[in-house]
Amino acid sequence: MDNQGMGTKCVQAGYQPGNGEPRQIPIIQSTTFKYDSSEEMGRLFDLEAEGYFYSRLQNPTNDQVAAKIAALEGGVAGMLTSSGQAANFFALFNICEAGSHIVSSSSIYGGTFNLISVTMAKMGIEATFVSPDCTEEELDAAFRENTRAVFGETIANPTLTVLDIEKFAKAAHEHGVPLIVDNTFPTPIHCRPFAWGADIVTHSTTKYMDGHGAAVGGAIVDSGNFDWMAHAAKFPGLTQPDESYHGIVYAKRFGKQAYITKATAQLMRDLGCIQSPQNAFYLNLGLESLHVRMPRHAQNGLAVAEFLASHPQVKQVHYPGLSGDPYFALAQKYLPNGSCGVVSFELEGGREAASSFMRRLKVAAIETHVADARTCCLNPATSTHRQMNDEQLAEAGIPAGLIRISCGLEDKDDLIADLRQAIEG
Repeated sequence: MDNQGMGTKCVQAGYQPGNGEPRQIPIIQSTTFKYDSSEEMGRLFDLEAEGYFYSRLQNPTNDQVAAKIAALEGGVAGMLTSSGQAANFFALFNICEAGSHIVSSSSIYGGTFNLISVTMAKMGIEATFVSPDCTEEELDAAFRENTRAVFGETIANPTLTVLDIEKFAKAAHEHGVPLIVDNTFPTPIHCRPFAWGADIVTHSTTKYMDGHGAAVGGAIVDSGNFDWMAHAAKFPGLTQPDESYHGIVYAKRFGKQAYITKATAQLMRDLGCIQSPQNAFYLNLGLESLHVRMPRHAQNGLAVAEFLASHPQVKQVHYPGLSGDPYFALAQKYLPNGSCGVVSFELEGGREAASSFMRRLKVAAIETHVADARTCCLNPATSTHRQMNDEQLAEAGIPAGLIRISCGLEDKDDLIADLRQAIEG
Protein backbone atom coordinates (compact mmCIF):
# COMPACT_ATOMS: atom_id res chain seq x y z
CA MET A 1 0.00 0.00 0.00
CA ASP A 2 3.04 2.29 -0.02
CA ASN A 3 1.99 4.01 -3.23
CA GLN A 4 -1.67 4.45 -2.30
CA GLY A 5 -3.20 7.69 -1.06
CA MET A 6 -3.79 8.59 2.56
CA GLY A 7 -7.53 8.09 2.25
CA THR A 8 -7.10 4.54 1.02
CA LYS A 9 -4.64 3.82 3.82
CA CYS A 10 -7.02 5.26 6.43
CA VAL A 11 -9.72 2.89 5.27
CA GLN A 12 -7.82 -0.26 4.31
CA ALA A 13 -4.26 -0.38 5.68
CA GLY A 14 -3.30 -2.76 8.46
CA TYR A 15 -5.89 -5.47 7.86
CA GLN A 16 -6.63 -7.40 4.68
CA PRO A 17 -9.25 -10.13 5.23
CA GLY A 18 -8.92 -13.39 3.40
CA ASN A 19 -11.68 -15.26 1.64
CA GLY A 20 -14.69 -15.63 3.94
CA GLU A 21 -13.03 -13.73 6.81
CA PRO A 22 -14.59 -10.75 8.66
CA ARG A 23 -14.52 -7.51 6.67
CA GLN A 24 -14.10 -5.45 9.84
CA ILE A 25 -11.08 -5.95 12.08
CA PRO A 26 -12.06 -8.66 14.58
CA ILE A 27 -11.91 -7.84 18.29
CA ILE A 28 -9.75 -10.57 19.79
CA GLN A 29 -11.01 -10.13 23.36
CA SER A 30 -8.83 -12.83 24.89
CA THR A 31 -6.07 -12.66 27.45
CA THR A 32 -4.36 -15.86 26.27
CA PHE A 33 -3.80 -18.01 23.20
CA LYS A 34 -3.78 -21.82 22.99
CA TYR A 35 -0.96 -23.97 21.55
CA ASP A 36 -0.60 -27.71 20.96
CA SER A 37 2.82 -28.04 22.54
CA SER A 38 5.12 -26.37 25.05
CA GLU A 39 7.83 -26.26 22.40
CA GLU A 40 5.70 -24.04 20.15
CA MET A 41 4.99 -21.64 22.98
CA GLY A 42 8.63 -21.72 24.02
CA ARG A 43 9.71 -20.42 20.63
CA LEU A 44 7.41 -17.45 21.14
CA PHE A 45 8.92 -16.68 24.53
CA ASP A 46 12.39 -16.88 22.98
CA LEU A 47 11.36 -14.49 20.16
CA GLU A 48 12.21 -17.21 17.64
CA ALA A 49 8.70 -17.32 16.14
CA GLU A 50 5.89 -14.86 15.47
CA GLY A 51 2.59 -15.21 17.28
CA TYR A 52 0.67 -14.38 20.42
CA PHE A 53 0.68 -15.88 23.88
CA TYR A 54 -0.55 -13.18 26.28
CA SER A 55 -2.37 -9.90 25.56
CA ARG A 56 -0.27 -7.97 28.07
CA LEU A 57 2.42 -7.95 25.39
CA GLN A 58 0.63 -8.22 22.05
CA ASN A 59 -2.83 -8.74 20.65
CA PRO A 60 -3.84 -9.28 16.99
CA THR A 61 -6.45 -6.50 17.01
CA ASN A 62 -3.92 -4.02 18.37
CA ASP A 63 -1.23 -5.05 15.91
CA GLN A 64 -3.51 -4.60 12.91
CA VAL A 65 -4.49 -1.09 14.01
CA ALA A 66 -0.85 -0.23 14.80
CA ALA A 67 0.09 -1.39 11.31
CA LYS A 68 -2.42 1.06 9.86
CA ILE A 69 -0.94 3.97 11.84
CA ALA A 70 2.56 2.93 10.77
CA ALA A 71 1.42 2.95 7.13
CA LEU A 72 -0.06 6.43 7.56
CA GLU A 73 3.16 7.77 9.07
CA GLY A 74 5.39 5.96 6.57
CA GLY A 75 7.11 3.89 9.24
CA VAL A 76 8.30 0.28 9.32
CA ALA A 77 6.60 -0.79 12.55
CA GLY A 78 4.22 0.48 15.20
CA MET A 79 2.68 -0.45 18.52
CA LEU A 80 -0.32 0.67 20.55
CA THR A 81 -0.17 1.70 24.20
CA SER A 82 -2.78 2.38 26.84
CA SER A 83 -2.48 6.17 26.51
CA GLY A 84 -0.49 8.92 24.83
CA GLN A 85 1.50 9.39 28.03
CA ALA A 86 2.44 5.71 27.98
CA ALA A 87 3.53 6.09 24.35
CA ASN A 88 5.85 8.99 25.15
CA PHE A 89 7.26 7.20 28.19
CA PHE A 90 7.89 3.99 26.26
CA ALA A 91 9.40 5.88 23.32
CA LEU A 92 11.98 7.53 25.58
CA PHE A 93 12.56 4.77 28.12
CA ASN A 94 13.16 2.25 25.34
CA ILE A 95 16.52 3.94 24.69
CA CYS A 96 17.19 5.68 28.03
CA GLU A 97 18.20 4.37 31.43
CA ALA A 98 19.53 5.72 34.72
CA GLY A 99 22.35 8.11 33.85
CA SER A 100 20.90 9.11 30.47
CA HIS A 101 20.01 12.63 29.38
CA ILE A 102 17.23 14.00 27.14
CA VAL A 103 17.07 17.24 25.19
CA SER A 104 13.47 18.42 24.86
CA SER A 105 11.60 21.38 23.51
CA SER A 106 10.18 23.35 26.44
CA SER A 107 6.96 23.92 24.51
CA ILE A 108 5.20 20.61 25.10
CA TYR A 109 2.06 19.36 26.84
CA GLY A 110 2.23 19.93 30.61
CA GLY A 111 1.74 16.25 31.41
CA THR A 112 4.65 15.28 29.18
CA PHE A 113 6.79 18.04 30.69
CA ASN A 114 6.11 16.56 34.14
CA LEU A 115 6.80 13.05 32.87
CA ILE A 116 10.24 14.09 31.65
CA SER A 117 11.21 16.66 34.28
CA VAL A 118 9.82 14.98 37.41
CA THR A 119 9.00 11.28 37.02
CA MET A 120 11.85 10.28 34.73
CA ALA A 121 14.22 12.41 36.80
CA LYS A 122 13.36 10.16 39.77
CA MET A 123 14.52 7.26 37.60
CA GLY A 124 17.90 8.93 37.10
CA ILE A 125 17.18 10.34 33.63
CA GLU A 126 17.94 14.06 33.39
CA ALA A 127 16.63 16.54 30.84
CA THR A 128 17.53 19.92 29.40
CA PHE A 129 14.64 21.97 28.01
CA VAL A 130 15.23 24.41 25.19
CA SER A 131 12.96 26.92 23.52
CA PRO A 132 11.54 25.73 20.19
CA ASP A 133 12.83 29.06 18.87
CA CYS A 134 16.41 28.48 20.04
CA THR A 135 19.28 29.03 17.66
CA GLU A 136 21.27 26.11 16.31
CA GLU A 137 24.09 27.12 18.65
CA GLU A 138 21.80 27.14 21.69
CA LEU A 139 20.38 23.77 20.72
CA ASP A 140 23.86 22.30 20.22
CA ALA A 141 24.91 23.53 23.66
CA ALA A 142 22.10 21.56 25.32
CA PHE A 143 23.62 18.20 24.39
CA ARG A 144 25.81 16.17 26.74
CA GLU A 145 27.94 13.09 26.34
CA ASN A 146 25.11 11.06 27.88
CA THR A 147 22.30 12.50 25.73
CA ARG A 148 20.23 9.69 24.24
CA ALA A 149 17.22 11.36 22.62
CA VAL A 150 15.67 14.62 21.48
CA PHE A 151 11.94 15.21 21.98
CA GLY A 152 9.38 17.72 20.73
CA GLU A 153 5.77 18.17 19.59
CA THR A 154 4.91 19.03 15.99
CA ILE A 155 2.26 21.45 17.25
CA ALA A 156 2.56 22.04 20.98
CA ASN A 157 -0.38 21.74 23.36
CA PRO A 158 -1.67 24.32 24.35
CA THR A 159 0.72 27.03 23.13
CA LEU A 160 0.49 25.93 19.45
CA THR A 161 4.15 26.54 18.69
CA VAL A 162 5.43 24.67 15.63
CA LEU A 163 8.58 22.58 15.95
CA ASP A 164 11.29 23.17 13.36
CA ILE A 165 11.67 19.45 12.75
CA GLU A 166 14.62 19.73 10.37
CA LYS A 167 16.59 21.90 12.82
CA PHE A 168 16.00 19.52 15.73
CA ALA A 169 16.63 16.43 13.59
CA LYS A 170 19.92 17.85 12.30
CA ALA A 171 21.14 18.55 15.83
CA ALA A 172 20.05 15.12 17.07
CA HIS A 173 21.81 13.29 14.25
CA GLU A 174 24.99 15.33 14.62
CA HIS A 175 25.13 14.02 18.19
CA GLY A 176 24.26 10.45 17.21
CA VAL A 177 20.79 10.26 18.78
CA PRO A 178 17.23 10.00 17.38
CA LEU A 179 14.56 12.70 17.24
CA ILE A 180 11.21 11.66 18.75
CA VAL A 181 8.22 13.78 17.71
CA ASP A 182 4.73 13.74 19.21
CA ASN A 183 2.54 14.23 16.12
CA THR A 184 -0.84 14.18 17.89
CA PHE A 185 -2.29 17.52 16.77
CA PRO A 186 -1.61 17.51 13.01
CA THR A 187 -1.79 13.70 12.62
CA PRO A 188 -0.11 12.18 9.53
CA ILE A 189 -2.88 13.74 7.42
CA HIS A 190 -1.30 17.18 7.87
CA CYS A 191 2.30 16.34 8.74
CA ARG A 192 4.56 13.31 8.37
CA PRO A 193 7.63 14.05 10.54
CA PHE A 194 9.68 11.22 9.02
CA ALA A 195 9.83 13.17 5.76
CA TRP A 196 11.65 15.97 7.65
CA GLY A 197 14.20 13.83 9.51
CA ALA A 198 12.36 12.62 12.62
CA ASP A 199 13.13 9.03 13.61
CA ILE A 200 10.28 8.03 15.91
CA VAL A 201 6.73 9.39 16.13
CA THR A 202 4.25 9.14 19.00
CA HIS A 203 0.54 9.87 19.25
CA SER A 204 -2.14 10.27 21.81
CA THR A 205 -4.67 8.34 19.74
CA THR A 206 -7.27 9.55 22.25
CA LYS A 207 -7.37 12.78 20.25
CA TYR A 208 -7.99 13.18 16.50
CA MET A 209 -7.20 9.59 15.58
CA ASP A 210 -10.09 8.31 17.68
CA GLY A 211 -11.89 11.59 17.08
CA HIS A 212 -15.00 10.89 19.11
CA GLY A 213 -13.91 10.92 22.74
CA ALA A 214 -14.60 7.19 22.98
CA ALA A 215 -11.29 5.48 23.74
CA VAL A 216 -8.05 6.42 25.51
CA GLY A 217 -4.90 5.19 23.77
CA GLY A 218 -1.46 5.91 22.37
CA ALA A 219 0.82 4.78 19.56
CA ILE A 220 4.52 4.66 18.69
CA VAL A 221 5.84 4.37 15.13
CA ASP A 222 9.47 3.78 14.15
CA SER A 223 10.76 5.07 10.82
CA GLY A 224 13.41 2.37 10.68
CA ASN A 225 15.92 5.01 9.57
CA PHE A 226 18.07 5.39 12.68
CA ASP A 227 21.16 3.17 12.64
CA TRP A 228 21.44 1.87 16.19
CA MET A 229 24.58 -0.17 15.50
CA ALA A 230 26.38 2.90 14.17
CA HIS A 231 26.01 4.37 17.67
CA ALA A 232 26.16 1.09 19.55
CA ALA A 233 27.82 2.45 22.68
CA LYS A 234 24.94 4.89 23.27
CA PHE A 235 22.20 2.28 23.03
CA PRO A 236 23.29 -0.91 24.81
CA GLY A 237 19.69 -2.02 25.24
CA LEU A 238 19.44 -2.45 21.48
CA THR A 239 23.01 -3.33 20.58
CA GLN A 240 24.15 -5.59 23.43
CA PRO A 241 22.74 -8.97 24.55
CA ASP A 242 19.47 -8.93 26.47
CA GLU A 243 19.96 -11.62 29.08
CA SER A 244 16.24 -11.69 29.83
CA TYR A 245 15.83 -13.12 26.32
CA HIS A 246 18.76 -15.50 26.22
CA GLY A 247 21.23 -12.94 24.96
CA ILE A 248 19.30 -11.61 21.94
CA VAL A 249 20.81 -8.48 20.37
CA TYR A 250 17.75 -6.67 19.02
CA ALA A 251 19.53 -4.53 16.43
CA LYS A 252 21.24 -7.57 14.92
CA ARG A 253 18.34 -10.03 15.12
CA PHE A 254 15.49 -7.73 14.07
CA GLY A 255 17.12 -4.99 11.97
CA LYS A 256 14.67 -2.19 11.21
CA GLN A 257 12.12 -3.84 13.51
CA ALA A 258 14.51 -3.72 16.49
CA TYR A 259 13.16 -0.65 18.28
CA ILE A 260 9.50 -1.70 18.30
CA THR A 261 10.38 -5.33 19.03
CA LYS A 262 12.34 -4.31 22.13
CA ALA A 263 9.57 -1.97 23.29
CA THR A 264 7.03 -4.76 22.92
CA ALA A 265 9.05 -7.72 24.20
CA GLN A 266 10.71 -5.89 27.07
CA LEU A 267 8.80 -2.77 28.15
CA MET A 268 5.30 -4.06 27.49
CA ARG A 269 6.26 -7.34 29.12
CA ASP A 270 7.43 -5.59 32.28
CA LEU A 271 5.13 -2.55 32.46
CA GLY A 272 2.02 -3.82 30.70
CA CYS A 273 0.61 -0.54 29.35
CA ILE A 274 -1.36 -2.36 26.67
CA GLN A 275 -4.32 -0.80 24.87
CA SER A 276 -7.48 -2.90 25.19
CA PRO A 277 -8.58 -4.65 21.97
CA GLN A 278 -11.99 -3.01 22.35
CA ASN A 279 -10.37 0.45 22.39
CA ALA A 280 -8.23 -0.49 19.40
CA PHE A 281 -11.42 -1.39 17.54
CA TYR A 282 -12.93 2.02 18.34
CA LEU A 283 -9.66 3.66 17.29
CA ASN A 284 -9.78 1.94 13.92
CA LEU A 285 -13.28 3.28 13.31
CA GLY A 286 -11.91 6.77 13.90
CA LEU A 287 -8.93 6.20 11.63
CA GLU A 288 -11.23 5.25 8.75
CA SER A 289 -12.52 8.85 8.59
CA LEU A 290 -9.36 10.69 9.71
CA HIS A 291 -8.61 11.98 6.19
CA VAL A 292 -12.15 13.40 5.95
CA ARG A 293 -12.28 14.95 9.42
CA MET A 294 -8.88 16.64 9.67
CA PRO A 295 -9.45 19.17 6.85
CA ARG A 296 -12.76 20.18 8.47
CA HIS A 297 -11.12 20.61 11.88
CA ALA A 298 -8.43 22.79 10.33
CA GLN A 299 -10.96 24.86 8.37
CA ASN A 300 -13.01 25.49 11.50
CA GLY A 301 -9.87 26.28 13.48
CA LEU A 302 -8.73 28.87 10.96
CA ALA A 303 -12.19 30.47 10.74
CA VAL A 304 -12.41 30.77 14.53
CA ALA A 305 -8.85 32.09 14.78
CA GLU A 306 -9.56 34.77 12.16
CA PHE A 307 -12.74 35.82 13.99
CA LEU A 308 -10.95 36.04 17.33
CA ALA A 309 -8.04 37.98 15.84
CA SER A 310 -10.47 40.61 14.56
CA HIS A 311 -12.40 41.02 17.83
CA PRO A 312 -11.49 44.09 19.93
CA GLN A 313 -11.94 42.26 23.24
CA VAL A 314 -9.40 39.58 22.32
CA LYS A 315 -5.87 40.41 23.44
CA GLN A 316 -3.95 37.76 21.52
CA VAL A 317 -4.57 34.69 19.36
CA HIS A 318 -2.24 31.70 18.93
CA TYR A 319 -2.84 29.70 15.76
CA PRO A 320 -0.08 28.79 13.29
CA GLY A 321 -2.43 29.11 10.31
CA LEU A 322 -2.88 32.86 10.89
CA SER A 323 -0.68 34.96 8.61
CA GLY A 324 0.44 37.14 11.52
CA ASP A 325 1.32 34.25 13.83
CA PRO A 326 5.02 33.87 14.77
CA TYR A 327 4.90 30.25 13.54
CA PHE A 328 3.11 30.92 10.27
CA ALA A 329 6.27 30.42 8.17
CA LEU A 330 7.06 27.09 9.83
CA ALA A 331 3.43 26.05 9.45
CA GLN A 332 3.60 26.80 5.73
CA LYS A 333 6.68 24.59 5.50
CA TYR A 334 5.57 21.62 7.60
CA LEU A 335 1.76 22.01 7.51
CA PRO A 336 0.91 23.46 4.09
CA ASN A 337 -2.54 21.82 3.95
CA GLY A 338 -3.68 22.95 7.39
CA SER A 339 -2.70 22.36 10.98
CA CYS A 340 -5.47 21.41 13.43
CA GLY A 341 -8.66 22.66 15.04
CA VAL A 342 -7.12 23.87 18.29
CA VAL A 343 -6.87 27.62 18.92
CA SER A 344 -5.49 29.37 22.01
CA PHE A 345 -6.36 32.97 22.82
CA GLU A 346 -6.37 35.56 25.59
CA LEU A 347 -9.16 37.98 26.42
CA GLU A 348 -8.68 41.50 27.71
CA GLY A 349 -9.31 41.20 31.42
CA GLY A 350 -7.25 38.10 32.12
CA ARG A 351 -8.43 35.39 34.50
CA GLU A 352 -11.77 37.02 35.40
CA ALA A 353 -12.71 37.62 31.77
CA ALA A 354 -11.78 34.03 30.89
CA SER A 355 -13.93 32.67 33.71
CA SER A 356 -16.93 34.80 32.66
CA PHE A 357 -16.47 33.75 29.03
CA MET A 358 -16.39 30.06 29.90
CA ARG A 359 -19.64 30.29 31.87
CA ARG A 360 -21.50 31.76 28.89
CA LEU A 361 -20.59 29.13 26.29
CA LYS A 362 -23.53 27.21 24.83
CA VAL A 363 -22.20 25.16 21.86
CA ALA A 364 -18.68 24.60 23.14
CA ALA A 365 -18.47 22.37 26.22
CA ILE A 366 -16.05 22.84 29.11
CA GLU A 367 -13.93 19.68 29.10
CA THR A 368 -10.39 18.56 29.82
CA HIS A 369 -10.48 16.83 26.46
CA VAL A 370 -9.31 18.22 23.13
CA ALA A 371 -9.38 17.26 19.45
CA ASP A 372 -12.62 15.40 18.90
CA ALA A 373 -15.82 15.81 16.89
CA ARG A 374 -17.44 18.12 19.44
CA THR A 375 -16.09 21.57 20.21
CA CYS A 376 -14.65 21.83 23.71
CA CYS A 377 -13.02 24.61 25.66
CA LEU A 378 -10.63 24.91 28.59
CA ASN A 379 -8.98 27.56 30.74
CA PRO A 380 -5.72 25.84 31.80
CA ALA A 381 -5.18 28.18 34.78
CA THR A 382 -8.38 26.97 36.44
CA SER A 383 -8.10 23.31 35.44
CA THR A 384 -5.11 21.42 34.05
CA HIS A 385 -2.56 23.94 35.39
CA ARG A 386 -4.41 25.15 38.50
CA GLN A 387 -1.52 24.08 40.74
CA MET A 388 0.56 26.94 39.28
CA ASN A 389 0.37 30.56 40.42
CA ASP A 390 0.18 33.40 37.88
CA GLU A 391 3.96 33.87 37.82
CA GLN A 392 4.59 30.18 37.15
CA LEU A 393 1.92 30.19 34.44
CA ALA A 394 3.59 33.13 32.73
CA GLU A 395 6.97 31.38 32.83
CA ALA A 396 5.40 28.35 31.14
CA GLY A 397 3.93 30.56 28.42
CA ILE A 398 0.39 29.94 29.68
CA PRO A 399 -1.06 33.24 30.98
CA ALA A 400 -3.85 32.99 33.53
CA GLY A 401 -6.36 34.29 30.99
CA LEU A 402 -5.40 31.83 28.24
CA ILE A 403 -8.28 29.86 26.75
CA ARG A 404 -7.86 26.77 24.57
CA ILE A 405 -10.71 25.95 22.24
CA SER A 406 -10.76 22.76 20.21
CA CYS A 407 -12.98 23.28 17.18
CA GLY A 408 -15.02 20.22 16.33
CA LEU A 409 -16.96 19.34 13.22
CA GLU A 410 -19.93 21.67 13.76
CA ASP A 411 -20.80 24.50 11.34
CA LYS A 412 -18.19 27.23 11.71
CA ASP A 413 -20.85 29.97 11.77
CA ASP A 414 -22.42 28.38 14.85
CA LEU A 415 -19.04 28.20 16.59
CA ILE A 416 -18.30 31.84 15.83
CA ALA A 417 -21.77 32.93 16.99
CA ASP A 418 -21.25 31.08 20.28
CA LEU A 419 -17.88 32.70 20.81
CA ARG A 420 -19.24 36.15 19.97
CA GLN A 421 -22.08 35.98 22.48
CA ALA A 422 -19.77 34.56 25.17
CA ILE A 423 -17.20 37.34 24.64
CA GLU A 424 -19.62 40.21 24.32
CA GLY A 425 -21.86 39.04 27.13
